Amino acid sequence: MANSRCKDVPGPDEESFLYFAYGSNLLTERIHLRNPSAAFFCVARLQDFKLDFGNSQGKTSQTWHGGIATIFQSPGDEVWGVVWKMNKSNLNSLDEQEGVKSGTYVVIEVKVSTQEGREITCRSYLMTNYESAPPSPQYKKIICMGAKENGLPLEYQEKLEAIEPNDYTGKVSEEIEDIIKKGETQTL
Repeated sequence: MANSRCKDVPGPDEESFLYFAYGSNLLTERIHLRNPSAAFFCVARLQDFKLDFGNSQGKTSQTWHGGIATIFQSPGDEVWGVVWKMNKSNLNSLDEQEGVKSGTYVVIEVKVSTQEGREITCRSYLMTNYESAPPSPQYKKIICMGAKENGLPLEYQEKLEAIEPNDYTGKVSEEIEDIIKKGETQTL
């Protein structure tokens, strides 16, 4: 498990940016599939937002076979996540992974608070035009693994664990299946 405190890593410079992840990219191995420069920066809280799961334009994700994570403004709620420091060379791969060109997500700028109370500005993503739908068990598992790996607050981890998934029992991509299997063997 990573130390959830902010690292003594300098903030973004002209070569890098900070990305706030709250879904499958909480898990180091998952974000590194397409974005090898991602380095853990800290755990942070996005105030007045709520986590939801949905299908963009009502279409079920072919990757995850259920709703995928998004956030929406909700006064009094909070979303915990991981801030990754990434090289700008990974901007296109991150946007591609998040489906920016297809209109699944739009890029947003958010202000998050570190556990030490520092406020930092990050890039993040918001799904547009979606219908709420439960995540697949596999997708939920990746998110919970990432939350645990990076030491998100236990109360928030319990909230994630309590999310009711859909009843999808089929396969997800081979690379995701491998990540899940690795995670299961590490917790045995």
